[in-house]
Amino acid sequence: MTSTGASVEALPPSPISPTVDLSANGRSHGHLVLPYSRDDAAYGAVMIPIAVIANGDGPTVLMTGGNHGDEYQGPLTLFKLANTLNPADISGRVIILPCMNQPAFTAGSRTSPIDKGNLNRSFPGRPDGTHTERIADYVSRYLLPMADAVADLHDGGRTLEFIPMASSVATPDQPDVDAAAQAAAEAFAAPFVTKLVELDSLGMLDTLVAASGRPFVTTEIGGTGTTRPHLVDIVDAGVRNLLVHWGVLDPDSTEAKTPDRVSQRITVPEEGGYVISETDGLIEWLVPLGGAISAGQPIARVHEARRLGAPSVEYQATVDGVLAMRHHPGLIKMGDAIAMQAVLNDHS
Repeated sequence: MTSTGASVEALPPSPISPTVDLSANGRSHGHLVLPYSRDDAAYGAVMIPIAVIANGDGPTVLMTGGNHGDEYQGPLTLFKLANTLNPADISGRVIILPCMNQPAFTAGSRTSPIDKGNLNRSFPGRPDGTHTERIADYVSRYLLPMADAVADLHDGGRTLEFIPMASSVATPDQPDVDAAAQAAAEAFAAPFVTKLVELDSLGMLDTLVAASGRPFVTTEIGGTGTTRPHLVDIVDAGVRNLLVHWGVLDPDSTEAKTPDRVSQRITVPEEGGYVISETDGLIEWLVPLGGAISAGQPIARVHEARRLGAPSVEYQATVDGVLAMRHHPGLIKMGDAIAMQAVLNDHS
């Protein structure tokens, strides 16, 4: 890959300004400054941490976390990477936004407390829109054109829990991009690898990057509003595996990781992959996360929690495979996703 640094001079300016030189060699830590006039600070600002680690010629990789503010596996790994990655070990540039949706991250919420915006449903954004749309616009028009490849790290947040998976985005009209992204997702070396199937993909960074022709990898690793040691190890190794795969990190450096597994390929069916609750109530799980399932097998019951004497509602698997994601809180509402199911694929 070769670096692409497209100019944005002809575009309407973003209100966001960086405090670091995005083109400088070495390691730079600073902020993206977004003005935010509020009751307690008339001339205040949202300060979004950013790091740039660069060394000479080579590809540029953009790595983001905290797209949703209640997801912590990605931010934890990226905070550590920004503080420890040695410029001498790389060729090119790594741009790191550990908590891209900084207002939501600070509040520990999925959406921004400023405007209730869901950043990963706001791309490509607007420079004159809400604060969330302004963040999306800066990433879309200023950072993405610099990047040759993008990784956006997710988990299930406070309300979901996933098996550890890395994903690419299907781009059947761009077979070369599709193949490159799939190879990168496999290089991450999470226990599972798939192609993304979302209930709602409008406004996602995923689809924006994929449409631009750049390789894109995302993750869904754990969740429940916390981190766990074995999952942290997967993400810590995975981002370095990606940097080696994309030609930025020297594979012989002490920072490099050697994948210790071949990911199990899974497919989330486009139809019937999700089980949606038709009732409010208390969940009784009948299958553990990652457990084997068969079509027609009961996977959960939802019990009426407002009155006694009502029968529980049973929910069944619709495919043969594994329980890849589940609702985490004990209570669920009508319309919420109870589970995501995946089919196991052959490695051949």
